Amino acid sequence: MLSERQELILQLVVDAYLASARPVGSKEVAEQPEVEWGPSTVRAELALLEAEGYLTHPHTSAGRIPTDSGYRRYVDLLMESPAPAPAARVDLELSRLRREVDEAMRETTTALAQVTDLVAMASAPPPSLGATIHRVEVLQLAPSRIVAIAIASSGDVARRVFEFDHPVDPGLVKWASSYLNESLSGLGVGARMISSRLAEPELGRLETDFISRLGGAFTDLEPETGADLYLDGASRLLSEARIADLPRTDELMTALERRADVLQMLRSSLGQRSVFLWIGDENPQPELRSVSVVGANYGVGHRNLGAVGVVGPRRMDYATAIASVRVAARELSRYFETVYDN
Repeated sequence: MLSERQELILQLVVDAYLASARPVGSKEVAEQPEVEWGPSTVRAELALLEAEGYLTHPHTSAGRIPTDSGYRRYVDLLMESPAPAPAARVDLELSRLRREVDEAMRETTTALAQVTDLVAMASAPPPSLGATIHRVEVLQLAPSRIVAIAIASSGDVARRVFEFDHPVDPGLVKWASSYLNESLSGLGVGARMISSRLAEPELGRLETDFISRLGGAFTDLEPETGADLYLDGASRLLSEARIADLPRTDELMTALERRADVLQMLRSSLGQRSVFLWIGDENPQPELRSVSVVGANYGVGHRNLGAVGVVGPRRMDYATAIASVRVAARELSRYFETVYDN
């Protein structure tokens, strides 16, 4: 556990290193207006921070630079700070695009790449977003065999055959088909309301058990992973300003070209509700452990649909990256609320 003094010194070292890309010495830290202690005290604290694994130094006489753990604590302090984050300049007007999802995703990654000067990425939601349940059929194939079919307005079809251990009353099958059409028709695919409609408390036990058994046919309409990946700004990693911070640029570019791997990385974040960060070895994709990823999930209600984020060197402007992905995720959430409701 770091003391307040150590946290301040760590923040000052990381700030200075992010700005200059040069190792930071104790004298430079001691000269900062926020520091109330002399160089000898600062040197002692720097040594402790290094011993704890938050800082390191390129060679004996050099100042310190942050390690992955140092960056992580720095970012955590940024997230915990009550001070306002820098204003993100991500300028998005997605509402005018209505249902043009592809264009909305492209505009988001383009704007995010321009503002952060990093690689921007975003995973699109499942293609059935905005689709509704068009028709439901429950048919009896044999006395104890029932097929449930659900058709979405997007054309997606879910079909499931159920084997019962006893003959099913044909009247129950006919009733179920009519009831499910009336209850589910027009509901958005994947909407939370589907489950509540399938658990209607006013139904009798026989009807409830039968509808519950058929329920999977309707929730299966929602694809598990139908997202597409959008990338922008990859050439920015090849600029002179970035090359020094990315010693394995070729490996990184190859990793970004493996779109399935990047999608898998983004999908692994969908359970998180706020901004997420992976610094170096924290990244779930081994090929991307030479960089940092800052992202945020967007969605409708309590359901995350996808993620938007940036990829760049460990030495990046984390404050701007965090603020920018927050804005981008918020605007995408607003946009998809209109798509989902229409």
